[in-house]
Amino acid sequence: MARLNVNPTRMELSKLKKKLVSAQRGHKLLKDKRDELMRQFMGLIKENRQLRTEVEAAISEAGKYMAVAGSVMQKEVLETALMMPKQEVELEVGEKNVMSVYIPVFSPKFKTGDSSGVYSYGTAFTSTDLDGAVSALSEVFPKMIRLAEIEKACQLMADEIEKTRRRVNALEHIMIPDYQETIKFITMKLSENERSTTTSLMKVKDMVLNKNHNFS
Repeated sequence: MARLNVNPTRMELSKLKKKLVSAQRGHKLLKDKRDELMRQFMGLIKENRQLRTEVEAAISEAGKYMAVAGSVMQKEVLETALMMPKQEVELEVGEKNVMSVYIPVFSPKFKTGDSSGVYSYGTAFTSTDLDGAVSALSEVFPKMIRLAEIEKACQLMADEIEKTRRRVNALEHIMIPDYQETIKFITMKLSENERSTTTSLMKVKDMVLNKNHNFS
């Protein structure tokens, strides 16, 4: 800790005490913010791991279906079947405030709610494995959107947690100890000045009394 370079006066002492109270209050608020951010961050990390496992499994399954479909269907037929999709999706991007961190909220809006809308082809000349691939990707799509949302939220919250941690440490290990050390120094200095003044006054009083005694 280091002592601040200020004049040891009562006015400076009063200012420093107010600054110390504000710093201690800010330290508590920031610690509470950090702890709440960590709690929510860990919840998102848990959900992220689960979703990633599910998404990767679904994509792997779709890949297997597509590989089989590609082996039993002619390349031109497969490409034509997927050339003109019927389903459309728009992604609305919003945000929500979590402990002063604005994290994204993704809301997919599908053109139709009909589950068969994902199939852009007839079934006469296509393999059922192609249906399986398209179905698997269609079902996992909302999870992919949620996964992207969570991963961005985790990134933003991790940055804010680090910033808050640095502020908490700066207050706890630098600013507050410096204020306390300076307040202690000024208090001691003022006490010394008061004792010195009291001693000087007592000497003056003794001199006056002695002088009066000699005159009498």
